[in-house]
Amino acid sequence: MPDCSTRAALAALFILAPGAVAAQSAYPAKAIRYIVPFPAGGPLDIVARAIGQELTKVWNQPVIIDNRPGAGGNIGAELVAKSPPDGYTILMGAVSTHAINPTLYSKLAFDPIKDFAPVTLITSVPNVLVVHPSLPVKNVKDLIALAKARPGQLNFASGSTGSAGHLAGELFNSLAGVQMTHIPYKGAAPAVIDVIAGHVSLMFDNLSSALPNIKARRVHAIAVTTLKRSPLVRDLDLPTIDESGLRGFDVSTWFGIFAPAGTPPDIVSKLNSEVVRILHTSEMRERLAALGAEPIGNKPDEFAAFIKTEIPKYAKVIKASGAKAD
Repeated sequence: MPDCSTRAALAALFILAPGAVAAQSAYPAKAIRYIVPFPAGGPLDIVARAIGQELTKVWNQPVIIDNRPGAGGNIGAELVAKSPPDGYTILMGAVSTHAINPTLYSKLAFDPIKDFAPVTLITSVPNVLVVHPSLPVKNVKDLIALAKARPGQLNFASGSTGSAGHLAGELFNSLAGVQMTHIPYKGAAPAVIDVIAGHVSLMFDNLSSALPNIKARRVHAIAVTTLKRSPLVRDLDLPTIDESGLRGFDVSTWFGIFAPAGTPPDIVSKLNSEVVRILHTSEMRERLAALGAEPIGNKPDEFAAFIKTEIPKYAKVIKASGAKAD
């Protein structure tokens, strides 16, 4: 038989349980802080704000975008990892924070798996291999042949060391057996400018930012970096690098929502269902299409499984290239 103190404790739990359940079912009962670990104005920030606006309308609680850039997204990710697991602080994480940085940085103040509860993958944006029009190549096969004929002479730009564009170039080097030289910039914009000017031979650019330059013929598009062709550039008939001969080539810029580890499953589920619904509205589809993206909106366990495959994929490329951010 339980003693008096034990019986009292159990009674208290039964008394408090309905209140605890009611508190969670009433979520959200106050403002939600939506951390974006990158500067305002980029694709990730734009989508976060659009989702935040819709959640605010539906839940009648403000969803406040809080930009916390720095250290490749690590500053904002750490803030969320160490926040109370109550659903009132969430993160717009990305391929950098949860797949690339664990290997790129020798030390992280958070664990990308253990410290987060994945909510849903928002979208995955392909990169596109673009070259300066003066480069005598029409496809991936031509580029490989030219790179082998000029070892170390062809260079490729990226927005930063460890970015998806950088690692796409390193993966290309590895799979094709070539030696193109990486030229990192402080942001994608100056990198694009130098490719257009012909100072750099090529770039694995984000599809959304590359499209205007492709259509204006400032650069020539060769192929997309994902395993599947992008329906958003169907009119360009762009093949994938994988189908062009480099089997297994798959690099994309993805982002999704995370809560701190320990967030109650019913809150994660409520966030998931509402965000997935928003992603598949016609308005959100149009916003994503303008960025060269399509909505995904998978389940939390599917998102978690996806991340676990992404970390070793990028770890292999980063270790082979010797890239480090600290």
